[in-house]
Amino acid sequence: MTQAESQLSQKGYLDIPVDPSLDLFAEITRLKNEKNAVLLAHYYQDSEIQDLADYVGDSLGLSQEAANTKADIIIFAGVHFMAETAKILSPHKKVILPDLKAGCSLADSCPAPLFRKFKEKHPDHVVVSYINCSAELKTLTDICCTSTNAVQIIESIPLDKKIIFAPDKNLGAYLIKKTGRDMVLWDGACMVHEIFSREKITKLKERYPLAKIIAHPECESHILDIADYVGSTSGLLNYTSKSDAKEFIVVTEAGILYQMQKANPHKTFIAAPPLNNCACNECPHMKRNTLEKLYVCIKHELPEIVLPDWVIKEGRASIDRMLEISAKAGL
Repeated sequence: MTQAESQLSQKGYLDIPVDPSLDLFAEITRLKNEKNAVLLAHYYQDSEIQDLADYVGDSLGLSQEAANTKADIIIFAGVHFMAETAKILSPHKKVILPDLKAGCSLADSCPAPLFRKFKEKHPDHVVVSYINCSAELKTLTDICCTSTNAVQIIESIPLDKKIIFAPDKNLGAYLIKKTGRDMVLWDGACMVHEIFSREKITKLKERYPLAKIIAHPECESHILDIADYVGSTSGLLNYTSKSDAKEFIVVTEAGILYQMQKANPHKTFIAAPPLNNCACNECPHMKRNTLEKLYVCIKHELPEIVLPDWVIKEGRASIDRMLEISAKAGL
């Protein structure tokens, strides 16, 4: 065991002090080049990490990049299930995550052992799982989906086939409405997308009457009902660039506002208020990743994502099927 490995504490990351005089941007860039490493970052990461990334995207785009990268090391600035997906798609590459405790409330809401029993009660159903789930749950899944391709995935399934959709009940309900398919839903949800306040958003709309309300389909139906546009993270970003509107109330994790503002500096973006007293809505798991943790992670190539061979083998089929359908749909 190396010294770095011995320091990988219960905190889930290497607890090594970082010299405050270091230019972390320059050091991270240097290490990436030296190690032939690629940095993939989700839109919900802090802006400074997004600026350092080789690719910034949503779950579908990140999966596609992980599958196609020529790098030796994949550094994932996101949450645990995303890094697991990268490992499944590139099993011979080293995949590292700045903080192993950067989890996901939605993935945690659907433990694989419980879902296995749930699935056994519906033996004739096709299982479609939102990619925001654990690697082990993917082994129990026929086809994965993201919010970008979910409609196309559901519509690819023959009408005579029954469907279980997991783990997000809100996205599932949206898809039932969108596709007209009757699906059995697992009772899971994202903590961030469930705490938006319709009352506060309505009051915000009164202050900005010309603003478009745009929302992610992980939000509850009473929020989606008042939205002018519902779409995936990348869909929301594209909508704000193409729309003639100058103001937007954004009902999803606030990290996306950075890319929206970069792409549209002349437009105004307002983070939708949640039920609590916070001024914005942020995922605490996404925000566990910091520049300091990212630097230490790349330098020591730890913490590393390690999965059993059977999980990689059995979990990959559902992701490959998703990527195949997405490619045919031009996504």
